[in-house]
Amino acid sequence: MTERPQGQLIRSLGLFSAFILTVSSVIGSGIYKKVAPMSMELLSPGLVLFAWVLAGIISICGALSNAEIASMLADSGGEYVYYRKIYNRFFAFLYGWTSFAVVRSASLASIAYVFAQSFNSLVPLPALPPSMAEISIFGIFTPFDNFGVKFLTISLIGALSYVNIRGLRGGEGLSRVILILVTVNIAVIIVLGLTIGGGSFENLQTNSVDFVSRPWYDGGLIKSMFAAMLAAFWAFEGWSTTGYIGGEIKNPNRNLPLALVFGVAFVMLVYVAINFTYLFILPIDQIVAVSKTQNTIAAVEVVKHFLGGPGGLFISVLILFTTFGATNTTALMPPRLYYSMAREGVFFKSAGFIHPQYNTPSKGFVIQCIWASILVLSGSFDQLTDMLVFASFIFYGATTLGVFILRYKMPDTPRHYKAWGYPIVPAVFIIFCIALVGITLVERPREALLGLGLMLTGVPFYLYWNRKKAESGN
Repeated sequence: MTERPQGQLIRSLGLFSAFILTVSSVIGSGIYKKVAPMSMELLSPGLVLFAWVLAGIISICGALSNAEIASMLADSGGEYVYYRKIYNRFFAFLYGWTSFAVVRSASLASIAYVFAQSFNSLVPLPALPPSMAEISIFGIFTPFDNFGVKFLTISLIGALSYVNIRGLRGGEGLSRVILILVTVNIAVIIVLGLTIGGGSFENLQTNSVDFVSRPWYDGGLIKSMFAAMLAAFWAFEGWSTTGYIGGEIKNPNRNLPLALVFGVAFVMLVYVAINFTYLFILPIDQIVAVSKTQNTIAAVEVVKHFLGGPGGLFISVLILFTTFGATNTTALMPPRLYYSMAREGVFFKSAGFIHPQYNTPSKGFVIQCIWASILVLSGSFDQLTDMLVFASFIFYGATTLGVFILRYKMPDTPRHYKAWGYPIVPAVFIIFCIALVGITLVERPREALLGLGLMLTGVPFYLYWNRKKAESGN
């Protein structure tokens, strides 16, 4: 039998396109939802804004460090390619498998699910009879519960997978249009909220009635701050995925690190500005109340406060656009990673196929679509959010450690960009990653251990694929 002809990845994206993809990979549901749980955790507007700023600074430190590695090793596959050079094939595989099993697929499922929930708030979706909705698997999973929302979620994942199979330009162009629209609308919310929103600086200076003042070094305050930043980091999650398309970016050694740094900095400014607006308009106790009400989104309540029902409709439509764009970009990136793994013989072989007409890893999109749809049916979205942030920071720290390792192992290799603030900035980021992982293990052991368990499910696959590769003599 002869193999089907394959296409090849084409360097078609410039700096602005890479910047757009970085920003659209990040801005999603977190910008509307996370201020409520963060307020409940910290009970202080000042501390909430500080948590957003600190999470943004930490993310920029990670991007500044990640960018040096990207400037040296830019290629399709992102961290998977980096880890092969920095560590070994097994660690690279473990990262790729974790991205597939937990981080990227769960992100895709969760963001698409928020889109479907927002749509459901505008146009109620049909539900199955209770006799079917209550069917459970192992007493844990209820795949038919809230089935209308889940069906729309899976349909969205499938539709966007098809769009991206037909070409990177189509997916990138869709992300660009939606991101521009969303950015303009967010700017309108900020401007209207600060001018006619009826807020006051007193709201920013008034803590919750339940707030208890504690010194900054208090252990309880540190734990609360980390818990709040865990929510914030979900909103920042996704910036590193731009590295997956390094093989399709023009002049990647220059444009990839610039897209990472400027993209994360832009997102931080947007997040701080809009959360400042939320806390300026509503007293923090009202925002805390939102976190205690199921299916209520803080941004919707804020806009309703000064624009009434039409404002709530407006923000609900905006959330649809935002999560649609974020779902598209989240679906676009990871198949390039699975393509790199498959070409190395440590992933499902079909993921290494490039469509001869569209020049995209088409079968990788199909595999991702299937697994993300299974996660949708599992219904464990909140748990997956905590797990994916936990897992992400293990590998963020590993990438940054690679800056030090490659400075030692490859001192003469050209670096078109060197990590700003080296060695202090990369060292601070590594210390923070260790602290976040450790505190999550102590404070949320179930989510952390489940995340580690899913990571380790890849070990049998690695042994099997490695054995097959050895038997074939490749």
